[in-house]
Amino acid sequence: MPDDARSLVEALAARGMTLAVAESLTGGMLAARIVDVPGASAVFVGGVVAYATKLKHDLLGVDATLLVERGPVDAEVARRLAEGVRRACAVDGREADLGVATTGVAGPDPQGGMPPGTVFVGVATDAGSRAVELALTGDRAAIRTATVDAAIAEAVAEVRNRRR
Repeated sequence: MPDDARSLVEALAARGMTLAVAESLTGGMLAARIVDVPGASAVFVGGVVAYATKLKHDLLGVDATLLVERGPVDAEVARRLAEGVRRACAVDGREADLGVATTGVAGPDPQGGMPPGTVFVGVATDAGSRAVELALTGDRAAIRTATVDAAIAEAVAEVRNRRR
């Protein structure tokens, strides 16, 4: 099991935080990496695999106009996915403390005019949200794996930088 996911689970647990993930191009890989860590159930509340663009709106509340105008591979979409999954995975009325989202093009073909390797990771907390753009190389599997690695790294950084 990768140490990065273990570090994330430990950091979340140390701060009493919960995590939810919204995945598109990673198709559940991010959630799987997290739940591979013993003790993940204390911090991981769940996730949504919204592969179809319409689900990004219907399940996670991403603005339909934004999706039409910019497409699903976009920084603002990633940010809104991360915000939306916090709400969608609320437990007993409490939103997840941290939402992390992945969207992009794994290839082999371009999507919406974006080349393979164009990826956005969204991160959201009650303090706000942000998106990170990645320009990855490799085949489909390598891009998806690198996206999971980057999403976990961004989540760890967010949790560690958070004031208690």
